[in-house]
Amino acid sequence: MNKSAASNDPSHILQIGMGFLASKTLLSAVELELFTHLGAGAMSGAEIGARLGLHSRSLFDFLDALVSLGILERAGDGPAGRYSNTPQSATFLDKKSPTYVGGILEMANARLYRFWGDLTTALKSGQPQSEIKTGGGSPFEALYADEKRLEQFLNAMQGVQSGNFRALAAKVDLSPYGTLLDIGGANGFLSTVLARKYPRLNCISFDLPQVAPIARRRIAEAGFSERIKIVSGNFFTDVLPRADVIMMGNILHDWDEEQKQALIAKACAALNPDGLFIAIENVIDDARRTNTFGLLMSLNMLIELPGGFDYTGAQFNTWCKAAGFKRTEIIPLAGPSSAAIAYK
Repeated sequence: MNKSAASNDPSHILQIGMGFLASKTLLSAVELELFTHLGAGAMSGAEIGARLGLHSRSLFDFLDALVSLGILERAGDGPAGRYSNTPQSATFLDKKSPTYVGGILEMANARLYRFWGDLTTALKSGQPQSEIKTGGGSPFEALYADEKRLEQFLNAMQGVQSGNFRALAAKVDLSPYGTLLDIGGANGFLSTVLARKYPRLNCISFDLPQVAPIARRRIAEAGFSERIKIVSGNFFTDVLPRADVIMMGNILHDWDEEQKQALIAKACAALNPDGLFIAIENVIDDARRTNTFGLLMSLNMLIELPGGFDYTGAQFNTWCKAAGFKRTEIIPLAGPSSAAIAYK
């Protein structure tokens, strides 16, 4: 399309401005567990409606919108048409799939969708619009107070990060190292991925005490209880165990710049000589032009937390050099995420 034609076409603007329509359609489909029900095989619209308790008025609009969006497939037209998962929805949105990522979408539907309605307020005030706004405390406080909700949250984070963790194992050679500390290790999934790849690597999964029972159970199920140790503590206030490699997955972006620098300095102090510090996040390109998801996630930190923001590779380099690291590099992982690596 030439420039003059593009200037007369508002479709791009309208697609973005009305993007919440498609978003909520997908989020409701996840909430209804549509893709899990279709995991057993194709179904007609009437069968889906009966199974999910949907009203007939908008049933086919709902299903055919998902077909048009490329999230469902349909064989045949009209009431006789049969709906099924696409390869992607079968892989990532069926709860019975080991690569299910719907947990983060469940959280987006239950919490973030409504909080983002107050983005304009957040932009003007600089203040979170999450539970904090109504005196409910940090979003993490509610999660960590309920083991069932906490495990659901940890599973959601695992689904989002699983591709990144496997890409890290494939792209970054950790064979020279003997010990690894995963700060904010959650249910221990990163440690199990890397322990499986590197038989001589011993790992420590470090997180708050409430996480320990969940992590211990999941690590035992994976068969790595002998090589992955659970250590409980607060990464701001407690001494970190020493290691050759220190990891932080989606940790730094939760905090303000001073807190980020404090965590990086703490990691540097806990690293053995010639060690690596690796942060896995949606690192924004230095020109701040192309990683749209990273920029939007930084806005999400505004919605969620008092000081959090996502950052560029250049910012990461500045903070790491100030902490005493020799150099840094950014290695792309899955989708918009990267491994930001600092060398001691």
